[in-house]
Amino acid sequence: MNNKLGILKGGIAQIALVVKDLEKTVENYWKIFGIGPWHFYTYEKPFVKNMTYMGEDADYSMRIALSYFGPMRIELIEVKEGNSIYKDFVEEKGYGVQHLGVLVDDMQSAIHQAEEMGFTVIQDGSGFGLNGDGHYAYLDSEDDFGVTFELIERPDEKKEPEKIYPPDIKQDAKQK
Repeated sequence: MNNKLGILKGGIAQIALVVKDLEKTVENYWKIFGIGPWHFYTYEKPFVKNMTYMGEDADYSMRIALSYFGPMRIELIEVKEGNSIYKDFVEEKGYGVQHLGVLVDDMQSAIHQAEEMGFTVIQDGSGFGLNGDGHYAYLDSEDDFGVTFELIERPDEKKEPEKIYPPDIKQDAKQK
């Protein structure tokens, strides 16, 4: 039996920051660094079909914006409603880098392997793709590694973003 959790072998695919004002932060990244375009989504029910927080069904919401720093996906998250790990993070630490995301091909297998290594899923959501696929799951890993790890199983087809900033940039909408 392999006693090593292999989720980091493919590298980190995403860095996520919880921010106070999503619109202003996106505008700053664009105007100061030229980072963009940014694709905006609101993750809440019914956009995300199934959600849990601390092992219980949940109904939380956050607004996100996605772009790239070179090859690295960046996710900015603004807390909206309900209990979530993002709300907990802001209450405990303020704003800043909240998690690192890794891509997985099979979420159930990755969760099972993580649980065998002693990690629990503290929040997840699934069903945000056009075909009801797509799944994210956060592991309780901060005490061990100083950061929360997110497992990401991207959907085959992503829904269209609510908006793109700046609006005059045309780019393919294939994001998270």
